Amino acid sequence: MKKKIFINNQPVSFDKEKNVLDVVRRAGIELPTFCYHSELSIYGACRMCVVENDRGQILTSCSTPPKDGMKIFTNTPRLQKYRRMILELLLSNHCGDCTICEKNGTCKLQELALKLGLKKIRFEKPEAKFEIDDSSISLVRNPNKCIICGDCVRMCEEIQGIGVLGFAYRGAQIKVTPSFDRKLAEVACVNCGQCASVCPTGAIVIKSHVDEAWEAINQPDTRVVVQIAPAVRVALGEEFGLPPGEIVTGKIAAALKKLGVDEVYDTSVGADLTVIEETKEFLDKFLNHPDSLPLFTSCCPAWVRLVEQKFPELQENVSTCRSPQQMFGAVIKEHYKKRDAAENKKTIMISIMPCTAKKYEANREEYRNNGVKDVDIVLTTQELARMFKEAGIAFEELEPESLDMPFGLASGAGVIFGASGGVAEAVIRRCSTEKISNSNPIHEIFQPAQGLDNVKEACITVDDKKVHIAVVNGLSSVQKLIKQIKSGERKYDFIEVMACPGGCIGGAGQPVSMNGDMKYSRTKGIYKADSISQIKKSEENPVIISLYNGILSKNRHILHHPKTKKSLGE
Repeated sequence: MKKKIFINNQPVSFDKEKNVLDVVRRAGIELPTFCYHSELSIYGACRMCVVENDRGQILTSCSTPPKDGMKIFTNTPRLQKYRRMILELLLSNHCGDCTICEKNGTCKLQELALKLGLKKIRFEKPEAKFEIDDSSISLVRNPNKCIICGDCVRMCEEIQGIGVLGFAYRGAQIKVTPSFDRKLAEVACVNCGQCASVCPTGAIVIKSHVDEAWEAINQPDTRVVVQIAPAVRVALGEEFGLPPGEIVTGKIAAALKKLGVDEVYDTSVGADLTVIEETKEFLDKFLNHPDSLPLFTSCCPAWVRLVEQKFPELQENVSTCRSPQQMFGAVIKEHYKKRDAAENKKTIMISIMPCTAKKYEANREEYRNNGVKDVDIVLTTQELARMFKEAGIAFEELEPESLDMPFGLASGAGVIFGASGGVAEAVIRRCSTEKISNSNPIHEIFQPAQGLDNVKEACITVDDKKVHIAVVNGLSSVQKLIKQIKSGERKYDFIEVMACPGGCIGGAGQPVSMNGDMKYSRTKGIYKADSISQIKKSEENPVIISLYNGILSKNRHILHHPKTKKSLGE
């Protein structure tokens, strides 16, 4: 017999739900929360999700397990008064510049004030008392907008294992800050931005580079080239009411042309280059230098930063390949070099990325050529949506347009980089051309390593030797895996690492959602784009063949870090 609780006198069955809140939401009632995320530990600080039982007790639904026969009410007059009081107290201590806040329109504090009908605040608002921290290239932290929900602290510690944020002081002086009140740029922040993705207010937001993009677009004698990352195409539509996972590459191209952009290309071409180079590196190590394994991927700048800061001894094991963004930026600058000189123009490369760490990556010194950056400006999916809205573009009504040539054609292997497991699968597809002896199709071999789980595994055979592969997302998970590898508990040959939960589809620059179903839909969209692609393998892409016969015939070094692996990132 199924267990039941009674919600507002209506019976609701439950099974594996870990708290009353999950049961209530499954029943179609959306209780307000600030501090609850299913991926994080239960904190119970905001008290907004309270319910009342049949004995008049007020319970926090996020921390109360359901019990058979329990009777609860979700919207009694007492609860309404309680929630409004909490919200009023939060707003009384909150910086109220809502109209010019980066979170305006997506702020949960703003949303709940509207839902609960809060019309006035009876308490005097204090003056802003904390300094704004804009030291990071990727993020801006404004403690005056913080409601002490602890979401960013738990995300940084539990999911990412970085722990650069914590609570300081007590009482009215309490705040969330790096240790010793240092700035984000002064601590071991890896710029993943997941703290901003869970912040319900504007206390931590993505640093905007929209103004720089507008300036570049409107500059005379400037060629503005845009590259679109794989994960952007399955998430941007959400900002305009389209379903998660819908592929909107053609609409993005059309909208960018309306903004005044000259050329629109696909970062998946850079991913195809990464596949070629990384596969070559892996096979050389696996067949000739097995003692140098495992080989870790290098596509994720937050992961690379973590290695530099916490695991410097593993730098030898990180691929020498640049990320697809940086490979493509270098190729574009090389491609237009002679034309720029002949036409007296300057080429500006703008990347549209799902990731805040890409802003940090593009700004690194080793990705400059004579002081000129390979990628000039990085915009997140959120920032691009803001530009379209600012320009008055009805994105959802646009007719799709094709990407430009010669770099508008990518393989399905390049596109799946946007999902966790995609990089490893693309490399295995490349290996299969000559070396893999399995008779089963690659997608069947690799299926166990797909999906949203934090750690996934697969095994293939190369030259009659077993290749053990791990796919990891979330930096806390990879740190645990590294400990197991060092202890001898686990052994792998190839390891894909992505900092963000779910991979790039869950990047902090994407439309905000902690909903696992939404991430699943985005992942499904990525693999749909792969399934309809006529080219499955990177080496079969004619654009890639042309590049290796042309620009890269004498410049292959621009696809790798300019320094040796030992000094990677120094």
